Amino acid sequence: MVNLDGRVVLVTGASRGIGAASARAFAKAGALVGVMARNRSAVDDLAAEIGGFAFSGDIARAGDMEDAVAKVCHRFGRLDVLVNNAGVIGPIAGLAEADVDDWGQAIDVNLKGVFHGMRAALPVMRAQGGGTILAVGSGAAHNPQQGWSAYCASKAGAWMLTRALDHEARGDGIRAISLSPGTVATDMQDSIRRSGVNPVSQLDWSVHIPPEWPARALVWLCGPDGDEFLGAEVSLRDETIRRRVGLAA
Repeated sequence: MVNLDGRVVLVTGASRGIGAASARAFAKAGALVGVMARNRSAVDDLAAEIGGFAFSGDIARAGDMEDAVAKVCHRFGRLDVLVNNAGVIGPIAGLAEADVDDWGQAIDVNLKGVFHGMRAALPVMRAQGGGTILAVGSGAAHNPQQGWSAYCASKAGAWMLTRALDHEARGDGIRAISLSPGTVATDMQDSIRRSGVNPVSQLDWSVHIPPEWPARALVWLCGPDGDEFLGAEVSLRDETIRRRVGLAA
């Protein structure tokens, strides 16, 4: 297991799913963990459980991300890992039928939110000599799905942001990596299933991996094995990667 004793981690979208599982996994690895969600009460119990720090904020607003990073640094003195996890799937609708405001909100959260996180964390990490910025990506960044134009476009943009960050900041000790977890048994996946749109919604629930798997992979990427994937996207569908993380194939 990767030892993160004394490292400081900030996880966005930590109220449930991959975010909550990641907060627990990082705490188990010894890290001090800040958990962020739009509703503070949604992460208070989690923070108490893991001995972390809970606060509210909307990643779609640049000021909220700047405030979150400032609060983490004020409490813990540094920021070693940022997990850009928060995301939305909607609107699930054809291009011609999608609500304009909902479509824009998906871009604000899934794409601009990742940018806001990177932009807020980068000066802190550069000043301390390095850090790791992880994005929770998706196969949707590379393969369009019916009704997912906002999700696919925003995830593709977030993947390019990871590449851009690596290109600009690897020399400053910044480790930028994207993890594509595949389909995960979360509330988001339940919304996809209930939509009945595209083949992903038809998948049997048993094929979806538990959120603890990508959580463990994110911790693993913070260790020395992650160095070979700087600026890359790691697919948790890859059985070789699963074995290296210590997951069932």
